Amino acid sequence: MSDRFADAVASMPILQAMGIRLVEVGPGRAVADLPAEPNVNHFGVTYAGSLFSVAEMLGGVLSLATFDLDPDGELAGFVPLVKESTIRFRRPALGVVRAATSLSDDEVARVRRDALATGRGEFVLEASITDAQDEVVATTVGTYQLRRF
Repeated sequence: MSDRFADAVASMPILQAMGIRLVEVGPGRAVADLPAEPNVNHFGVTYAGSLFSVAEMLGGVLSLATFDLDPDGELAGFVPLVKESTIRFRRPALGVVRAATSLSDDEVARVRRDALATGRGEFVLEASITDAQDEVVATTVGTYQLRRF
């Protein structure tokens, strides 16, 4: 995995303090682990805000891995933004949790076209957060946008 993606997480002190670790990053896919500590609440399960944060940040990481946002890239000057995000908690989470999301090749092509044509490319990501037993503990749906900045 490129240091560029780890650097993106490290550039946000709160994500670094949470101990988020990128597991898989590539075009159209992003996966991250969230350790139990320091992300537990007052009764010993994973804090809801930490679950939300690990899923939400996947949109930015996926954007960096999928769209050519480098200074000399096709989408230079664009940044990923989250416009809206919701979370559904399904059960308490214990231990390390994993958040994963993906975007289809067709959606990637559409977002790229829209961004180049209008200065904005909007997309929806669904993320699943699972525990060590591969049980879904939460799901998120986020609307993201590549936007010329």
